[in-house]
Amino acid sequence: MNLVSDDFPLGQALAQVQLTDELCRVFHGRGGRFESFEHLCLDWFKPVLLLTSFKELSEAERLTLTDAIAEVWQVNHNELDLNLVFQYRNAGKTVTEIVSGEVPEKHIVTENGADFLVHLLRGQNHGIFLDMANGRRWVKGHAKDKKVLNLFAYTCAFSVVGLQGGATEVVNMDMSKGALSIGKQNHLLNGFESGARFLGHDIFRSWGKLTKLGPYDLIVADPPSNQKGSFVATKDYVRLLRRLPELLAEQGEVLLCLNAPELGCDFLKKQVTETAPILEFIERIDNPPVFADIDKQKSLKVLRYKLRS
Repeated sequence: MNLVSDDFPLGQALAQVQLTDELCRVFHGRGGRFESFEHLCLDWFKPVLLLTSFKELSEAERLTLTDAIAEVWQVNHNELDLNLVFQYRNAGKTVTEIVSGEVPEKHIVTENGADFLVHLLRGQNHGIFLDMANGRRWVKGHAKDKKVLNLFAYTCAFSVVGLQGGATEVVNMDMSKGALSIGKQNHLLNGFESGARFLGHDIFRSWGKLTKLGPYDLIVADPPSNQKGSFVATKDYVRLLRRLPELLAEQGEVLLCLNAPELGCDFLKKQVTETAPILEFIERIDNPPVFADIDKQKSLKVLRYKLRS
């Protein structure tokens, strides 16, 4: 097999990519554009390559794949040591192993001028979601002189880039105190010792506190799509939308995010129309080109809304 031919698109992508300090997805099989490779993704978390399979592979299949990656690396990126991690993820099960090299104990990656801590060896969530890069870029470019509310804040990447973009203050809320602790470290990594609040609460039980701290010029809502005990999009987005408009300042804006392949833009737009018609749809923010999908409705949805005058 020619390792950089159309028959092996993952190898072709790895051969062609320019690896820099920037965090990036190298190959996105999940978009369905590469037959027989739909289960695979390859990411660059400098100085580590992360290969993820969303279906279980036999030992022989895994070795064939990782050996092929090593061959392509040797030809195209031999100035760098190969640090390769393999992760299998499916139905809540995660298995992670270091295939080659090592992973930094304190692993810091860079995106668009911001630094973030990541943890590739701890389960499925590594500390930052790569497909949201354009959402973070948009917030950084539109946060100047604004008070921002970051709901389902996770490790607070939106907060960091908001402050970089000149936000006056960011309020981060997430029920995971562990994630917020990493978020605080991300702020310190980027030189922000003040300007952000970190609230480890259940959003649906904290409207009074959020209202007291508001109003907000920009709200980012990036909930999990199906996490029992936290948020299930099919029943909880409507609960969220009932309360969001009252938290907004005049001319305030909202980014509504949804990463459920089974739910398209129409689902979210219908929820807004029926529950919060005072919000006016402005645009869908495009995903990075590498995340192209044969069905755009299955990919990450980031919808921008504005409070009607």
